[in-house]
Amino acid sequence: MATIKCRNITFANIQGILFDKNGTLEDSEVYLRSLGQRGARMIDAQIPGTGEPLLMAFGINSDRLDPAGLISVASRRETEVAAAAYIAETGRGWFESLKIARQALDEAEQFIGQTPSPLFVGSLEVLQSLSAAGLKLGILSAATTEEVEKFVANHQLSDYIQLEMGVDEGPSKPDPILFVQACQALGVEPAATLMVGDSVGDMQMARNAKAAGCIGITWVGKSDHVRGADVVINQLDEIQIVEE
Repeated sequence: MATIKCRNITFANIQGILFDKNGTLEDSEVYLRSLGQRGARMIDAQIPGTGEPLLMAFGINSDRLDPAGLISVASRRETEVAAAAYIAETGRGWFESLKIARQALDEAEQFIGQTPSPLFVGSLEVLQSLSAAGLKLGILSAATTEEVEKFVANHQLSDYIQLEMGVDEGPSKPDPILFVQACQALGVEPAATLMVGDSVGDMQMARNAKAAGCIGITWVGKSDHVRGADVVINQLDEIQIVEE
């Protein structure tokens, strides 16, 4: 167990830490914005007039991506369903709408390529330090498990990350069962585990799962995106181990 300090808040008897991926460890803004823009264009090509509303729904305004927007925080399944709802409004059947949305996002993903998004500055060093202190570390992301596994492999984090968990067919954030399941898989108690994330959903999930604490990170400096956090940080290296 370890004592973790963030700014003026101290968390004692910590066994593990779960991290969100997009917007927390990974600087995925360019990738997500490109995915949403390309997907919206492809859908608009089939159903004219849906492109602009879709971009707004995704949280994309010109070259700006809302960190609290749909494509930033929702699971892939939720993004597909939301896009399909806009298509269905034009009179298409639901299953056809869902198929169009899924294919457009899949093709957009293939088109923009698989170049890995970079780690945020300091992420690797923080993971190394926390792992060396004996903490069990995991990733709990709204991305798919496959995407989480690729992220860990691309950045060679397997020596530090012991759990690679995404959202596939089951519950999505902020359902607390995700946090509980992640803790079980990691072999730690929720009450001894911290959540580090960049969204309200991360905070709600962990709080409702009776986590040891919720650390909100906002690289863009907007604390309302992590309402409910016990402490808000701007850099991951603000997560510090208290030497005993």
